[in-house]
Amino acid sequence: MKKFFQRIKSAGKTKFSADLVIRILSYLVLIAYVVILAAGSKIFDPMSLFWRSFFFFGKAGEYNPFIRIVSYIVFMTGASWFVRFLLKQLSKPLKKGKAIVDILCSLIKYAAIIVLLFLILKTVGVDTTAILAGIGILGLIVGLGAQPLIADIIAGLFIVFEKVFDVGDIIVVDGFRGTVKEIGIRTTQIVDVGGNVKIINNSDLKTVINMTNQLSLAICDLSIEYGESLERVEAILKKNLPAVKEAIPDIKDGPFYRGVAELGDSAVVIRFVANCEENVRYQVERDMNRQFKLIFDKNGINIPFPQIVLNRPADFKNATNAQKKDAQKFVDEQKELGKGLGDGQLNDF
Repeated sequence: MKKFFQRIKSAGKTKFSADLVIRILSYLVLIAYVVILAAGSKIFDPMSLFWRSFFFFGKAGEYNPFIRIVSYIVFMTGASWFVRFLLKQLSKPLKKGKAIVDILCSLIKYAAIIVLLFLILKTVGVDTTAILAGIGILGLIVGLGAQPLIADIIAGLFIVFEKVFDVGDIIVVDGFRGTVKEIGIRTTQIVDVGGNVKIINNSDLKTVINMTNQLSLAICDLSIEYGESLERVEAILKKNLPAVKEAIPDIKDGPFYRGVAELGDSAVVIRFVANCEENVRYQVERDMNRQFKLIFDKNGINIPFPQIVLNRPADFKNATNAQKKDAQKFVDEQKELGKGLGDGQLNDF
């Protein structure tokens, strides 16, 4: 209701949208229905045709089918909405379990539609008992041809109850990385950082990487010149690492210096790692790049760029006769020792 009044307040400053008008009218109809249902016995004659038609809980007398159907529609729609709204409000403080609430809300919505349909049919005089028997036979026939749908529903239940992932978790499915937006009865919706929504059948979620269950590793690789003293850089980093953590609150553990990651063509690459939440991993890596760049600038540590060094060709010595004999002997010995290795594997050895 708080959101409802906020919408009304903001609507005074902006034009009403069609969706907002429909929502307001729906709320007003629901409020009016509840008021009449609660106080109608005191306002209307209990034996009047309107009250007997409106108040379907009673059993006395005849009723107007149109009024009874409208009453059924408002009651079932309002009850379904209220139960789903209550479940969602109760699930908001929970970090886990939102997927179960989503599935329950879907089941409640579909169940309300089915019950409403049967109530309307009963109101107009249709024998619902025969329909139920026919639905049982029809359900058996449809079930044989709806195996993919059944597989999606069962897979969705296993995802929820085995806690494979939950709404709000970051997962990777077939190379698509995103946040779980909704777990439905049949499909799961995943939205990536660009707002693109991928809808996947639950039965197709066979290879899933959940990135949220544990802390993720943010990696920062930086290059220093070969001429720079590695010990001097490490001594400077020892003093400044605590300040890096203070500057980046999203870091849960670290950062840590992991040593030399690579001896590149024109630079020595050193690595830093830190633990953080998956949803901020890339931002933590960017922040670490910035902080270490500032440290390097402050202490005169240069980050090199690719260089090509031109030198005169070196004068190489020729092998002596003794070295040639030793070399040939070494080659022959290695061939003899390596006989039988890799037989049958073309070009492997």
